[in-house]
Amino acid sequence: MPSTTTDHPAPPAADTLSCDLFCAVIDNFGDVGVCWRLARQLASEYGWQVRLLVDDLHTFARLCPSLDATLTRQRIDGIVIEHWHEPAHAGDALAVADIVIEAFACELPQAYVAAMARRQRSPVWLNLEYLSAEDWVAEYHLKPSPHMRYPLTKTFFFPGLGPGTGGVIKERSLDDARTAFESSPSLRDAWWRQTIGAAQPAPDATVISLFCYENPAVDSLLEQWRDAAEPIVLLVPEGRVSGALARFFGLPSFGAGEHAERGALRAHSLAFRPQPEFDALLWASHLNFVRGEDSFVRAQWARRPFVWHIYPQADAAHLPKLDAALAHYAREMAPAARAALGRFSHAWNGAGTPDWAEFWRHRHAYETRAASWAIELAAVGDLAANLAEFAKSQLK
Repeated sequence: MPSTTTDHPAPPAADTLSCDLFCAVIDNFGDVGVCWRLARQLASEYGWQVRLLVDDLHTFARLCPSLDATLTRQRIDGIVIEHWHEPAHAGDALAVADIVIEAFACELPQAYVAAMARRQRSPVWLNLEYLSAEDWVAEYHLKPSPHMRYPLTKTFFFPGLGPGTGGVIKERSLDDARTAFESSPSLRDAWWRQTIGAAQPAPDATVISLFCYENPAVDSLLEQWRDAAEPIVLLVPEGRVSGALARFFGLPSFGAGEHAERGALRAHSLAFRPQPEFDALLWASHLNFVRGEDSFVRAQWARRPFVWHIYPQADAAHLPKLDAALAHYAREMAPAARAALGRFSHAWNGAGTPDWAEFWRHRHAYETRAASWAIELAAVGDLAANLAEFAKSQLK
């Protein structure tokens, strides 16, 4: 069980690396979700003493229910979590860590940067960027950026899907956990009964998880699932798409624990789960709709077909980023399956109307590619391992 305390951390052992990870929550759960996963992995797998400074503890608490959003400082799972409560706030104890991670260009407090410059041994300063599959990422990964005022150098660290990038987050235990779930009927049955409140669906049903932003395309897709030839079981984490489900089923709301059925479609609304429990939802489904960065990465490790709802931007600026990811993921597919995935993904991201029948007729091709892609992606190395290796090379 997670441990929560409010005391100050004990001094690190002489051979223990310390890390301060700064995170500003811009929108949704993606920023803090990535940072929390990374913090836990660096602490548990590499023995780093990690302090995570977050400016929005209420959003963070949705992913980590043991977090007390009223506390300025607390410890959970061995990680010190501090409320970064104003732009100038640099930590209750201004002790600069060996490795300083500025997540997603959140801009460190000036007092902290000045303290970095005064440190006898300069810290390794990393700007952890957003995940991108675009070709230019490999060129800019690990590029240094000297500070204009202080004798400090910040290095850009880019997560990515291809060689020459930082890779994406993957814990060492993840594959074993997935394999255990997949190979155990009792584990799967227990998950369905505890999470959904029902037994596993019949073998002829297609189980789909739906985790997305508000999306006009969902109305058409719900209608197509209603009219499908085979049963569709839809698992919907409560959130921004819940209103669309309520309208479709003619309900005042579609909150956690509610169920509804129309035609071939039966939908279940799920309570928002702590972050470590999200993977089982992906493993229990045949197809996963995911959004943003964190769930997009987890879907790839789940070895299931998935559809990505990339964060929408003005003037459809997100579509080239979507295409870059598809270029990596779909390059080994047969032309017809690759084209169908591209059309469906574009429609789901605001460019057209999704055609479920055309897309899902290639189900087996998508299942085969999902498994082989996870192997390819693993060859890039996981984000924490790549980051730790680089940091240690700079501290020698």
